[in-house]
Amino acid sequence: MTIKAIRVHKTGGPEVLQYDDVELAAPAAGQVRVRNKAIGLNFVETYFRSGLYPVSLPFTLGSEAAGIVEAVGEGVTNLKVGDRVAYNSGGAYAEATNVPAIRALPLPDAVSFEVAATLLLKGATAEYLLRRTFRVEPGQTILWHAAAGGVGLIATQWAKHLGCTVIGTVGTDEKAALARAHGCDHVINYRSENVAERVKEITAGRKVPVVYDGVGKDTFLASLDCLAPRGLLVSFGNASGPVTGVDLGILAAKGSLYVTRPTLATYAATNEDYAEIGKNVFDVVAKGAVKVQINQHYKLADAAQAHRDLEARKTTGATILVP
Repeated sequence: MTIKAIRVHKTGGPEVLQYDDVELAAPAAGQVRVRNKAIGLNFVETYFRSGLYPVSLPFTLGSEAAGIVEAVGEGVTNLKVGDRVAYNSGGAYAEATNVPAIRALPLPDAVSFEVAATLLLKGATAEYLLRRTFRVEPGQTILWHAAAGGVGLIATQWAKHLGCTVIGTVGTDEKAALARAHGCDHVINYRSENVAERVKEITAGRKVPVVYDGVGKDTFLASLDCLAPRGLLVSFGNASGPVTGVDLGILAAKGSLYVTRPTLATYAATNEDYAEIGKNVFDVVAKGAVKVQINQHYKLADAAQAHRDLEARKTTGATILVP
């Protein structure tokens, strides 16, 4: 069958994204074909598009979507035609996608296609960061950079639900208000305030046991200065560019600090872990502890403009592409 999809034939800026006709085969053994109703937009997709994360060319971009199963391959027993599902799998920027059945998770009735499409990757990222990379506990104070971003708005609500005091950083007053409305007890505007000094003030000099940093190069040193001795910097993204040329002696000088560069692929590598993470994400949303705010909608054909706006930090909250 012929479908429309966003293809990358050469790496580069948003202009390399092409809205192509693609032949989609019948689902292979162990696969299901999902007719996508909504597709999530994630910063990690700009890394694949630009070539920062190498991949064989050409390829269909995309990390997550939600829709309806419209065909099943041989041997699939956990899903049937008509099931509502969400998935985290490559090739999601398309009208339909063949995905491994074990990576397509049944979608509770309480969670819409649009919410699910923006939720699984970002929500799963928040889950493994807060519950696995560093398991936050009630009473702790944590720092989250880019608190008004897609992952940030989910994670800060979740951390607040878990009993944390949440400090978030943002770049505008508008984003500060958004962060406060989504669980942040304290918000620091990094354009007008010294982040490390404000964290010291907020914590009465104790600083924090963990910093979650998806920004990368621009925030790396400030993040280290916010950590208490033996604290952990969780560097999980490169929105401002990758961190390079790190002198490990800095970690000693600033208090025997730890740094980790985790990925969802590692934490959700087994089917069991992936299913558990997905269930935890859907549960926390279904019970109302985490609310997803979708602030931007783009047609799938306009994916290039969506990437431009995302990289220019013009977006807040979640964004979806609509086939």
